[in-house]
Parts: sequence; C-alpha cells; structure tokens
Amino acid sequence: MKITKVETIHVLPRWLFLKIHTDEGIIGLGEPVVEGRSQTVAAAIKEIADRYLIGQDPLKITKNWQAIFIGQFYQGGPVLMSAIAGIDQALWDIKGKFYNTPVYELLGGSVRDQVKLYGHFGGNTKEEMKASIDAAKAKGYTSFKTSIGGPVKFIDTMAKVNEFAENIALTRELVGPECDFGVDFHGRVSPAMAMILIKAIEEFQPMFIEEPVLPGNVDELARVARSTYIPIATGERLFTKFQFREVLEKQAAVVLQPDLSHAGGITECRDIAALAAASYATMAPHCPLGPIALAACIQLDFAVPNFLCQESVTLGDGYIKKPFVVKNGSVELPTKPGLGIELDEDAIEEKKFDGSWETPRFWYEDGGVASW
Repeated sequence: MKITKVETIHVLPRWLFLKIHTDEGIIGLGEPVVEGRSQTVAAAIKEIADRYLIGQDPLKITKNWQAIFIGQFYQGGPVLMSAIAGIDQALWDIKGKFYNTPVYELLGGSVRDQVKLYGHFGGNTKEEMKASIDAAKAKGYTSFKTSIGGPVKFIDTMAKVNEFAENIALTRELVGPECDFGVDFHGRVSPAMAMILIKAIEEFQPMFIEEPVLPGNVDELARVARSTYIPIATGERLFTKFQFREVLEKQAAVVLQPDLSHAGGITECRDIAALAAASYATMAPHCPLGPIALAACIQLDFAVPNFLCQESVTLGDGYIKKPFVVKNGSVELPTKPGLGIELDEDAIEEKKFDGSWETPRFWYEDGGVASW
C-alpha cells in the first residue's frame, strides 16, 4: 500500500483536518493544527508530503515518524510537531482500517471500559456560571474545567485574590463535592502570584491547577508545585518526550497534558504516557480542538494505564456522522476500526474557510501586552 495524496481542509471555528489517501482506497484522518497558525501548519504538511510522504507505505508508522522528525536538521517546535501529529493520527487510522480494528487494539488493547471526559464552563455572574455548568451536565459531563479569566498582574491586589477565591468557592458550590473541576491559569500568572492564588483556593480542592506559570522555566514550575498539595498540570505547550522528561525529573507536575494534535500524535504521546507512569504521574490529554483530535485522544486513553481524564470542547455534532455520547461523565469503548469516526462530508462542506483565525490578545491596564 502506498500514500497517493495528502489533503488539508480548514474547518470552522479554527480547525485543520487532514486526509491521507492510499492506492487501496483507505483514507486516514488527522487533525494537525496550531491555533491561529493553521495556514502555516498546512504549508508544512504540503512540504512534508511533496518531499517525502507521497509514495511511502502508511503502515510503517514509526519509520515515517522518524523520517520526518530526525530526517532533517531542525526538530521539534509547534509547527513541525503539529504537522507530524496530524500525519501520525491519520497513519494510525489507516492501519486500524487496514486490519479492521480500533487503534487501541494495535496499542495493546483496552485497559478500561470507559474514558472520563471533562467539559468547560464559564460566566461572569452566578447565574451565568450555573447556566454554563447545567448545560455541561445536560450533555452528560460530571467533570469540568474553568479558567482564571483575564490577565493577572505580576503582583496583583488583595481584591483580585479575593475575587478569584470567591469565584472558585462558587464553582465548588455549583458543581458539588461529587464532581471534579480543574482550574486553568493558562500561564497568565507570575510564579509568586500563582502561589498566592493557589493558597487562596486550596480549601476547595480543585482536581488540578493547569499551567500556573508559562512552560519556559521548569524550575519555577517546580517551585510552585512544591508550595501546594493541589496537583499541578502542564503540557499543552510541550511538544516532545524530551521536554516532558525534564518536567518529570524536576517533579514540576503530576498531571501531564500533551496535546495529540501538537505533541507528535499517538506515537509520541504513548511514549510520554510511559515516561509519566515511571514517575507515578497521570495523563489528561489536552484537546480544545475538533472531533478527529478527540477521537485520537480517546483511542490512546483506552490503551494507557495511567489515564486521569480527557478534555473535550465538542462531541462532534455537525462534523462526524455519529458524535460521541457522554454517559455519567464518560464515553464507552469504541468498536469501529481506526480512530472509529466517519466525517459528515455534507456538514463539513458548509464549515470550510480559508483558515484565517487569529488568537485573541489580552492587554494590561497600562497598555502592555499580557499572555493569552
């Protein structure tokens, strides 16, 4: 079997879908994207396809992965690793379809019967937050994540701390003690301020604190982790097992969140899961993307022992023929071959666009640029 064509499709709201065609009629699906830079990733995929991938055997996943990653001088980074990630997902999809089995079976078989998903909620008032949580619960979610909100100053006021703590207290009240929720700092906070904010909400026992500081200085992340008993999560902006190795060695996080559309796909994230297991850390893959990315995550989630929960922002309605169904907070074991999904081509046709989506920007009160 040979790869004959590689096709990228920009899909609203900000996603990039990939189709890898073969001479045996099997088409693999992937979702390679850097949010706000999908056109750049699409260009990288075209280069990889034209210069290497066309004509290769899609079943030789590891060889193809290595040829793209180490077969050139520059390695890693968000654009290249996201391109590899989508290609890797599509190759696993092809292999599963070729052998008529789900991808998790090719990874050693399922280790669980269901995978827990968590949804997002927000709102500026109690009424808005309750409505958002109730809407998520109506979809079947029992675990959630909320964000710290807008920018936080390097050293902010007591009023800011109190406001944040009140919001998290309200969150705990609304979800109840039987539900989990994580709090995403999104790297918007300085290490000193992160420790103050975390101390202010420890009593409400969030499931984890995500990206309390930017990922560039692992030592500072480790310092924050040592200051609290709340689990620290990170990984959406890390792209290789080598970066995650440093996080684990320095005990900077116990919840790893590699994104299967950024961190090299199923192949690399399986290695990251193994590294995590050796450090008694758990996996909660990042996925604020579309249904192909979610499908790839779910296949891996069923196959790795040290899984915690799976992020999701869509269940695939309006994109795939049979969207995922959440029952009691989880999805059941998929049985269809490959990634287990089929695109709704008619619905997607209406959502195609040129990919020109830009990441929003945050600004401080003095006009300075804040981290998004």
